[in-house]
Amino acid sequence: MNFKLGELFSGPGGIGYAAKQAVILNNNEKYSITHAWATDYDNDTCKTFIKNVCPDKVDTVICRDIRKLDFKKLLNISKIDALAFGFPCNDFSMVGEQKGIDGTFGPLYSYGIKALKMFKPKWFLAENVGGLRNSNEGNAFKNILRELEESGYSITPHLYKFEEYGVPQARHRIIIVGIRKDIELSFKVPSNDEFQNIDNTAQTALEKPPILENAFNNEFTNHAKHVIERLKHIKPGENAFNAKLPKELELNVKGAKISQIYKRLHPNKPAYTVTGSGGGGTHVYHWSESRALTNRERARLQTFPDSFEFCGSKESVRRQIGMAVPPKGVKIIFDSILKTFAGIEYNSVSNNINLEY
Repeated sequence: MNFKLGELFSGPGGIGYAAKQAVILNNNEKYSITHAWATDYDNDTCKTFIKNVCPDKVDTVICRDIRKLDFKKLLNISKIDALAFGFPCNDFSMVGEQKGIDGTFGPLYSYGIKALKMFKPKWFLAENVGGLRNSNEGNAFKNILRELEESGYSITPHLYKFEEYGVPQARHRIIIVGIRKDIELSFKVPSNDEFQNIDNTAQTALEKPPILENAFNNEFTNHAKHVIERLKHIKPGENAFNAKLPKELELNVKGAKISQIYKRLHPNKPAYTVTGSGGGGTHVYHWSESRALTNRERARLQTFPDSFEFCGSKESVRRQIGMAVPPKGVKIIFDSILKTFAGIEYNSVSNNINLEY
């Protein structure tokens, strides 16, 4: 059984690449996922997706603001059996103004609802940041869950801590899996037991194997002298506010002090969350070398293979990497969806999000 996957807000291909890797066999029957179409608003992001997910199907990726997109064009490209949408998280993130459903990006989840009603896929996967649960005093999340369920799906929302699933990064994301009610299958959250003894430290991710000098997207950042000097005084795991800095190197910041500012990685722990930002000390910094990580190193923390080439300027690539879903993490969920349809039992845990809405 092969599921044709459509993607809204596809990003550079974290979900699309993972889908291609997910294959389950049961009694000689193959269960897999193939790309049908995808859409995103950013040109560089779409080029990256095409290059790495569907290089021979350029016309199946639509680069357009979803608010101006005619969904019938997607239907003309291909029917789908599955839908993925990582709707923009800007208004739900814990970093930012947290406007939630009232922000510019908050209402965009509704296009996922629209797609479910129009295409009626057998299953869907929706993704967003953990802060979604608290947005608008929790009402936004309840409304989203209710609308997904009312679209005809049995849903299983769960806050996944990807570092517990072998990803070398503390990245916490809400993933909602829905299966069409008439199919009468129940998705279960995969257990992380088999990943407990995996070495997912930042140092292992970046050094084993070593990154080749000519690897894609591996340009170094030219830092100002004071930045280099500041980093010399910051120990692994410390940031600009808890390190002992000389007075002249301290940051003149009033109000909230974000813990990731000029924060060095700890070599023996998973990385802290990689974001799409880069200014003001938010690049993600090496534990021993006085520099920011290259985009290739950031991509490794996101579990993209070195063969995955990002398109666009250095700044555009940094943003794409930070906004992406780790392929290794989402593949585990895709594998579990395929096992559900194949009738294969797998170790699971209870979902950690209450379905009362």
